[in-house]
This record gives sequence, C-alpha cells and structure tokens, in this order.
Amino acid sequence: MALLENDKIILRALEPEDLDALYKWENDSSLWNYGSTLAPYSKFALREYLSGSTQDIFQSRQLRLMIEEKASGKAIGTIDLYDFDALNLRAGIGILLDAEYRNKGFGYHALELMKEYAFRFLLLKQLYAYVPEPNVPSYKLFKKSGYLENGLLKSWVKTVDGFMNVYFMQQINEN
Repeated sequence: MALLENDKIILRALEPEDLDALYKWENDSSLWNYGSTLAPYSKFALREYLSGSTQDIFQSRQLRLMIEEKASGKAIGTIDLYDFDALNLRAGIGILLDAEYRNKGFGYHALELMKEYAFRFLLLKQLYAYVPEPNVPSYKLFKKSGYLENGLLKSWVKTVDGFMNVYFMQQINEN
C-alpha cells in the first residue's frame, strides 16, 4: 500500500475540485477559535490558494493534504504540517474533519498516516500540536495517537469570551 493511504483513507494533494469543501470548512466560524482564522475567506481567495499552493514543504514550510474517504472518494477533511523546521527536524500538525465524519476513526487514521510520512519519509524528529483546552475530542484524538501532553499554555488564545488555555502536545520519533 502507498505511503499516504490505508484501507480507510487516502491523504492526497489539494485539487481545484476541493474548493467547495474548503470554502465550507474555512468559513465555519465555530471552528475559528481552534485555529488562526480571523475572518471569512472568499471563493476567489481559496481558488488563488489552490492554484498557487506548492507541495514543496521545504520551500513553503507547510503541507496541507486532503483526507479522502477511500470507500466513497469524498474529501472529508484536511491535515496540515506547518512551521516545518528542517534544521530542528520538527513540524506542527493540525487536523480538521467534517462534522459528519468525526468520532468514526478517520482522524486517528489520518494522524497515523501523517506521522508515518513525517517520521519515515521526511525523517522528522518530532511533531507537535496546540490543542485548545475546551476541544476535548481533539485532545483525546492526539492522546490516542501517542502524543504526550507536555505543557498547558495559560491564556494562550483570545476568544470573544476571554482567553483559553491550550495544551502543547508532542510526539517524538524514537527511531
């Protein structure tokens, strides 16, 4: 089986056909506290992003892949490596699943495939994630995938209701 797939999902490059799914997810304001989005994205801006995005993680310092359900061929989420640091061999990781596909194991499979890619192909030493304290499902997902909680960043993210704490989670490549 290929490096970025298993019997449930495929992690693949973004395609122009992903525009509507990205537009839906990027403009879901209920998710903005968990990322860095401050305002809605236009379809034009997302179309430009899709046409200009490079898959060279060494150049752009990030890699966004679509999570595709293998059985249906439907894009069900995204997974990102960001702040790629080639010197220190680490990257941040983030994941978003469409609400319909949460709590069904797809997130776990995506994290495992991305971990294998990052550790075996990119030869990274570690992956890390910032998980907002209220996002219990995400916290449980990263724990299940072997990430360790290595700190609680107090009042780290500003929200309309005040500040939110964020867990700093890491997974170290011991090989």
